Amino acid sequence: MVMDSLSLYEISCFAAGFAGNLFAFALFLSPVPTFKRILKAKSTEQFDGLPYLLSLLNCFICLWYGLPWVSDGRLLVATVNGTGAAFQLAYICLFFIYADSRKTRLRMVGLLVLLVCAFALVAHASLTFFDQPTRQQFVGAVSMASLISMFASPLAVMGVVIRTECVEFMPFYLSLSTLLMSASFAIYGVLLRDLFIYLPNGLGVVLGATQLALYAYYSRKWRCKDSSAPLLA
Repeated sequence: MVMDSLSLYEISCFAAGFAGNLFAFALFLSPVPTFKRILKAKSTEQFDGLPYLLSLLNCFICLWYGLPWVSDGRLLVATVNGTGAAFQLAYICLFFIYADSRKTRLRMVGLLVLLVCAFALVAHASLTFFDQPTRQQFVGAVSMASLISMFASPLAVMGVVIRTECVEFMPFYLSLSTLLMSASFAIYGVLLRDLFIYLPNGLGVVLGATQLALYAYYSRKWRCKDSSAPLLA
């Protein structure tokens, strides 16, 4: 009976984490229309590469949290963030290639170096100064802060939607993917009793649901015609 319960628990954890990986994949694909436009114009126009750099840092830190050196049984956290890091690196490379000026390229390189140094500092400090379980708590706190900041970033876009009564800058499928991914990983974190996973993703659920509610309300009033903003805010 205990073995059956344990097996059901393990299956539930895997199902929640795997679903989170699938929904995150849709989220990682959301900037593709932006980069199609960049490739077509052969220019980054007014698009900003900073969000992709910050997303890369977030993926690196959360990937580190999911690896066995820091946490046991968090492999699905590592896989989703490893995939996310690969996508962000691809977007950053395209942004660098089609940047409009040398100054922009130098800025991108400088920020990327700063980002890598910040991650290296976190990884080195966690291995040098902390043993288990303190190491997991340290990296978990850093990853939670990073995730909360990422989930909070759409607040500015939500403000634009309310101010302009236009949902162009808050695509429906991006908001839906955020909600579904956050819900899956919130359940995953609850099953693992991991505060560093379920708390930030619980906030992601609230923000995702709020975005969908705004979309449902303001899509009726939408009068915008010209698409000009990147889809990753």
